[in-house]
Amino acid sequence: MSRSVICISRTTGATGEELAKIVAEKLGFSYIDDEIVVRAAQVAGVSPQAIAEAEASDVNTEYSALIEDVIRETADLGNVVIFAHGASIPLAGRADVLRVLVTASPEARARRLASDGEMDEQGARDAVDESDRARERYLERFYQVGQEKPTHYDLTVNTETMTAKRAARLVMQAALTL
Repeated sequence: MSRSVICISRTTGATGEELAKIVAEKLGFSYIDDEIVVRAAQVAGVSPQAIAEAEASDVNTEYSALIEDVIRETADLGNVVIFAHGASIPLAGRADVLRVLVTASPEARARRLASDGEMDEQGARDAVDESDRARERYLERFYQVGQEKPTHYDLTVNTETMTAKRAARLVMQAALTL
């Protein structure tokens, strides 16, 4: 059985976005990220910025259910890689979906961020810590997930010792064979 929907969740600095784009390109799937926000904004009759701000805030909004609906609508199209938005949670249980977490140790993720030259090592460690906390709050607020678990995903890829390109091959193999 092959999967026509791949959800890529990631921790900051784990090369998840790069991996997701590679998978989408190689499989000929649509890469979906900001489109979730844009579609939710169209349905709600508000600006994409309003949806993005609501999604990023620590306050539960009326847009939570809307974003979840848009994720499901997008998955129904098939042949998509949905990046971020916690899409793996509302799409759990669907036979056509492969739910992937891309991660690495906090130290490896901070090294990657610092190597980009945009922040020093301490700033990178702080950014990873804050992103991890924000991720926990997001999953709790949107999906009532008190603690993220390995069972929320079909595949977890640790990019600490492999490139995004190599990790993408693992994801594609899983999507085509599981």
